[in-house]
Amino acid sequence: MVKIYTFHKVENAKETAMAAPGENLKINPDRLWDSLMEMAQIGPGVAGGNNRQTLTDEDAEGRALFQKWCEAAGCTMGLDTMGNMFAQRDGTDPDALPVYVGSHLDTQPTGGKYDGVLGVLGGLELLRTMNDLGIKTKHPVVVTNWTNEEGTRYAPAMLSSGVFAGIHTQEWAYAKTDAEGLSFGDELKRIGWQGDEEVGARKMHAFFELHIEQGPILETEGKDIGVVTHGQGLSWTQVTVTGKDAHTGSTPMPMRKNAGLGMARMLEAVDQIAWSHAPHAVGAAGHFEVYPNSRNVIPGQVIFTVDFRSPDLSVIEDMEKRLRVEGQKIADDMGLEVAFEKVGGFDPVTFDEGCVSAIRSAAERLGYSHMDVISGAGHDACWINGVAPTAMVMCPCVDGLSHNEAEEITKDWAKAGADVLLHAVLETAKIVG
Repeated sequence: MVKIYTFHKVENAKETAMAAPGENLKINPDRLWDSLMEMAQIGPGVAGGNNRQTLTDEDAEGRALFQKWCEAAGCTMGLDTMGNMFAQRDGTDPDALPVYVGSHLDTQPTGGKYDGVLGVLGGLELLRTMNDLGIKTKHPVVVTNWTNEEGTRYAPAMLSSGVFAGIHTQEWAYAKTDAEGLSFGDELKRIGWQGDEEVGARKMHAFFELHIEQGPILETEGKDIGVVTHGQGLSWTQVTVTGKDAHTGSTPMPMRKNAGLGMARMLEAVDQIAWSHAPHAVGAAGHFEVYPNSRNVIPGQVIFTVDFRSPDLSVIEDMEKRLRVEGQKIADDMGLEVAFEKVGGFDPVTFDEGCVSAIRSAAERLGYSHMDVISGAGHDACWINGVAPTAMVMCPCVDGLSHNEAEEITKDWAKAGADVLLHAVLETAKIVG
């Protein structure tokens, strides 16, 4: 299992407070919203959302629009060999490491207009606001678009930030193929967004990611801002249950080896295991393959993937162990065979104390209601936390709905998140004029 480490922290609290921007520093919410809506015109979905999957023509078009906007804001654009985009606004100290912000522009096949996109365009709005107000910073500020965060066309998720952070190799990532057998490396070249810059060569002073919560807690609690202190760890286990396919009508009940029924009982166990670690642990299965998948044939084999998550590594390990023990017992009792394979995961993340404090103090200074939250989803920030001080700020989304075309936020929520991001970044980048 990959371990995540935080190596160092931003300036101490006293230094941060001295450099804190005034509460009158605010982004332009109409401009941010208009940019979100314009980007949403690229790769429209069928129900009001977006289908802008990674390394598609639509992805290339969205990238081009983002680059146009960044260059209009006076930024230079860097592009690495994984297609990660870096729009830089220079600082006054040529030796100071940049403060990075960003997220991703790719979407799910039936994705919303805000997941990832808010973090990228919110970062762009920071640069535009700094230009409007004539703000200079000691550290450069860089807005990032990470390639293939969603992982829907090329698994796993957060692929390119993972390569950047040294979690995956570029060769391994390039060899990944989609459902049509098209490789990541070939498609990156095809759409014209493979850069020359060595991936991972950049050094960061800090990284901040703005994101919609993708859950219901902030809206339910009536909070404007989520201060993300931790990211849940994740464990994916593929379970293969093998029985014997047979005629559903003519096979006596005592003589059946029903792999589908075995899966059903194991899924009940998964639910019970997750509940035993409530409220912070979760677990379910979301991918199923049933063979032969015929109406009048008892399933002879099923394959499904169990997703366990918790901010506590020991809890994840316990859930993994119990799945194997209880799943094996169910199989033995039913005369079935079962095999377990861990196919993905990462350890829980503790975000940088200095970066988290910068977000919290920004929310307080601006008068936004806020609460500490744990991210239930994976984000690029989770990988970057291993190589630079990192934190996340979240805003609510309606009914906690995401990865759905009906995903929705309000302009006020977007404004609050971007305002907090602006202040946290300026504190960290140090205003000099």
